[in-house]
Amino acid sequence: MIKTSYEFDQSILPAGSSLKTNILLRFRADIAESPRRNLNLSLVIDRSGSMAGAPLHHALKAAESVVDQLEPDDILSVVVYDDEIDSVVPPQAVTNKATLKNSIRKVRAGGITNLSGGWLKGCEHVKTRLDPQKINRVLLLTDGHANMGIQDPKVLTATSAQKAEEGITTTTLGFAQGFNEDLLIGMARAATGNFYFIQSIDEATEVFSIELDSLRAVVGQNLKVTLELADGVSLADTLSLAKVSQNDAGQAVITLGELYEGEDKLLGLSLAISNAQVGELPVMKLHYSADVVQNDLIQSVSGTADVIAKVGTVEEAAFASTSNIILELSRLTIAKAKETALDLAEHGKHQQAEEILRTVVKDLRDKGLNENFEIAEEIDQLEYFAGRIAQKALGNAGRKELRDQSYQTMNRNRNDLVGRGVTAGDEVYAMPVVNEVGSGVELHCVREGGKLRVKVISEGYDSTKNVQFPRSIRAEGVRYVVEELELSSEGTFYRVRGNITRFAQPGATDIFIAPRQSNVAYTGKASKGPASAADLPTTDTVNDAILVQCVKDGSKLRARVVSDGYEPDWNMRFPRSVREEGMLYVVDEVKTAPDGKSYIACGEIKRFVQPTITVSP
Repeated sequence: MIKTSYEFDQSILPAGSSLKTNILLRFRADIAESPRRNLNLSLVIDRSGSMAGAPLHHALKAAESVVDQLEPDDILSVVVYDDEIDSVVPPQAVTNKATLKNSIRKVRAGGITNLSGGWLKGCEHVKTRLDPQKINRVLLLTDGHANMGIQDPKVLTATSAQKAEEGITTTTLGFAQGFNEDLLIGMARAATGNFYFIQSIDEATEVFSIELDSLRAVVGQNLKVTLELADGVSLADTLSLAKVSQNDAGQAVITLGELYEGEDKLLGLSLAISNAQVGELPVMKLHYSADVVQNDLIQSVSGTADVIAKVGTVEEAAFASTSNIILELSRLTIAKAKETALDLAEHGKHQQAEEILRTVVKDLRDKGLNENFEIAEEIDQLEYFAGRIAQKALGNAGRKELRDQSYQTMNRNRNDLVGRGVTAGDEVYAMPVVNEVGSGVELHCVREGGKLRVKVISEGYDSTKNVQFPRSIRAEGVRYVVEELELSSEGTFYRVRGNITRFAQPGATDIFIAPRQSNVAYTGKASKGPASAADLPTTDTVNDAILVQCVKDGSKLRARVVSDGYEPDWNMRFPRSVREEGMLYVVDEVKTAPDGKSYIACGEIKRFVQPTITVSP
């Protein structure tokens, strides 16, 4: 069965006309603790050139960790893709983990990104073992844009929805900074799967574990809610990213997807009520349905619940206790504001976008919610993003953080997923610097679970408590000196008071003295090669350089750029002496040739060597 409950943002609504109110609906699978459902899982991993080096290394280690966490009755397949699609692990029961992990370790980086081909192959593998009693899921990981195969986001998103109707759900994982977040979020939403932003590549294993924990906890799927609104009540907005459609009666139908054991599925709604009289006011009927686990089988359940508001005089409403859901509704309101502000900024309405975020900040402070650390952190995030938008300097990383934060808050009810983001603010480089702490308090910035947290180093303070701190000057590894700290009213976290300076240890290298620049001197001169590829210097990192691959084209060996942002079909002027089929090279610079349709390799060329994956004892 499904348990439903609801609360309004005011425990008593004021009587009158043109009333606006928010309501939080909760849905939970009300079943006895059930055994874990088996998985039919396909891992689809991008091995294109942009993944070369540390990114692919961490992705494969994360894939190995998935193998370790699966059971013999689970089905696993692993697909890797560049411009070629390889099933390194065909669909099979997880009975020999050592063999499976050995197959994963053999994967090497390659060419360009045929995202659609890899994903569809993963869907095909899941379909061959499709079982409605299992969790049938494709996990798609990429760090770049689709530049081969089906590339149209609308087609990929529609196909993701179609696969979901066939019983195959897709979860997407965006790696580092090069992927298309709109595409990956769109595919996940269409399939009612999940989306994750793996901003720091060494967190891949942690994020994969979060998704596996979620899959183990799935106790219901295909939750749909139909709103039968009472006369005089209209739906102003949904504080959710759920898919909203209309049935033949014109009623809103909201697809909420999966239900997780021990986790409420939340749906926030903004309602407009034309006229409210003192007494009990019928607001709507909720009609819901889902496929839930009952007696170890998936069964369809449905039900109806009445939503009734208590209406009093204006005085009664004013003196009534504040609803205890104000924090949860505030989180949803913040997430909606982030999504709205981003949309406005991308349509050139930067001032309006900034005002929306700053208005939310003022409202949160007016309600005294900044005494809650999570909301205090959100206020810092909102002010940071408002400032970046006002300067028209949100950037690629900021955009991804904003979209991810909005998505996670409105899609899941997990604290370890909200508010993630580790991009260093440029302002940290312009901070005044001191070389001694003196009478101040020393702090440092650390990365915890995909978030930048500030902690106390100085003695006399509780080092386990977080510090509310401006988001714009946070950067992992930075140490600060502040004039003083004070405890929040509830004693749960610290606030900074007075001036903030950056602390640099005397004699130590100060990596934050200015934005770090590449040491490569771009000459614009065409590269020259030694006698053979064996004579090239080697590297196992790409960093800010460009990755080039040598491929067989008929009877010729052709060099092509496989890093994102370049045309993979263009020819390239590249030293013939070092060309070897399948080899990868790291080039300082690539410039467009005078003909406007080919490239020239410039600067030093190094032979790329795939990093070795160590085997755990």
